[in-house]
Amino acid sequence: MVLGRGAWLIVGAVIAAFMLLVGPSAPLGAPSAGSRPVEAVRDVVPNRVMTWNICNPCEVSNVDRAADIAAYAPQVIGMQEACVRDVEMIRDYLENLHGLVYHVKYGTVLQSWGRCGGVPWNPGGFGQAILSAAPMTDRVSVEYPDGGSEDRGYMAVTTTVGGRSVRVFNTHLAHRRQEEFRASQVGVLAKQVARYDRAIVLGDFNAVPDAPELSKMWALATDIDPECRPARIGDCETTTDWHSKFDYVFLRGIAPLKHRVQASAYSDHHMLRADVDPR
Repeated sequence: MVLGRGAWLIVGAVIAAFMLLVGPSAPLGAPSAGSRPVEAVRDVVPNRVMTWNICNPCEVSNVDRAADIAAYAPQVIGMQEACVRDVEMIRDYLENLHGLVYHVKYGTVLQSWGRCGGVPWNPGGFGQAILSAAPMTDRVSVEYPDGGSEDRGYMAVTTTVGGRSVRVFNTHLAHRRQEEFRASQVGVLAKQVARYDRAIVLGDFNAVPDAPELSKMWALATDIDPECRPARIGDCETTTDWHSKFDYVFLRGIAPLKHRVQASAYSDHHMLRADVDPR
């Protein structure tokens, strides 16, 4: 049957109306919001944790950030310089593209349009985030009394690592050359860490291992790298593009197994991952 011109106009109108109702398709290369893998591509490593300052503002793709994380599939990831919108997208890509399902909690300390976009009257939240394959409870988010040149803070949750309940902290301390602020911030953080017999402290401390302001952390916990100590700074692997160790996985009541520092093209900080034994 051959349709006349009037009939084709009616068909076109119906198709246009359908498209308006359904909405545009997802951009090329982006996963559909409703798509889910039939089964997980892989499982997380249950005793692996990771800390990563994901860099902000940086013109990088959250698809690429998610791929870097998925390559190591940690049970828990602590992110710093994290915008809520970026973390939401990273979590979605981890699930839709890699079959890795995470819960998320935020420890935002700024509402920053310049950092995180959005609209001026509803800017994006900026600060820390924790992703965990297991549910998280008892979240706290604390802004340090004085962040230095930019508001800073820490967050903490209780979750499962290696089959055990563990208190996990995630922090970002004051900028470099602001030692006095970092010393005060470490005092606040260490007081809370000391309450727990078993804890993991992730974060960007913006200080090298022998910096005096880290002394209270070293008194409570050890670094994932058993060779890294304040008195033996030469044995500590660097974690930044400027060849300094600023990023830590501090362990309290938990044994280190192995670790790796992995550079990323998508941040000026390297990913620091650690396998631990919480027993």
